[in-house]
Amino acid sequence: MQSPKVRKLVTLLSRLPGVGEKTAQRYVLHLLTTDAEIARDLGAELATLHDELRPCSRCGNIADVVPGEEATLCTICRDERRDPKLLCIVGRVHDLHAIERTGAMRGRYFVLGRLLSPLEGIGPEELPLPRLLGRIRDEGVTEVIVATPPSVDGEATALLLKRELAPSGVKMTRIASGVPHGGDLEYADPITMGRALAGRQML
Repeated sequence: MQSPKVRKLVTLLSRLPGVGEKTAQRYVLHLLTTDAEIARDLGAELATLHDELRPCSRCGNIADVVPGEEATLCTICRDERRDPKLLCIVGRVHDLHAIERTGAMRGRYFVLGRLLSPLEGIGPEELPLPRLLGRIRDEGVTEVIVATPPSVDGEATALLLKRELAPSGVKMTRIASGVPHGGDLEYADPITMGRALAGRQML
């Protein structure tokens, strides 16, 4: 009994990751019953999203488009205080933001955009490895931190990077993974538990 307009909005919102039909319907009904200015502002921002934001031409992070500038650089790549010789490789922009929230990363990033996944038809040729190698060479990177997730695809990607970057002579490190703070050992999966043991530190 929904109007065509509501059905269309629910369908569109349901395409977003983590948003099911019920959640999408709640969003639409909330926008309908709250201040109309909120819906107008949201619509205006979404309409210009792809015009004002682009992937960073250097690292792949989200960057604001600056009129008159040929290269689109994110705030991290523009930050001169960052160590250009330390490069952290991540699979997705979400991972970059998760690392940035820690405040522990003093270098710069390179976003692969995807992980090696033979089951999904994503092979080495689909990854931007030539661009990555060029950046390591041109910027004099001395250490690469591989921050792919501890999943099957993430581990496969890390091994591929190790093989492809080895001839460059750059130092390669891998982020540790283990039992999360406050977690129970009983519920840790074997891969996580194994990585936690391998990455143990002195007390």
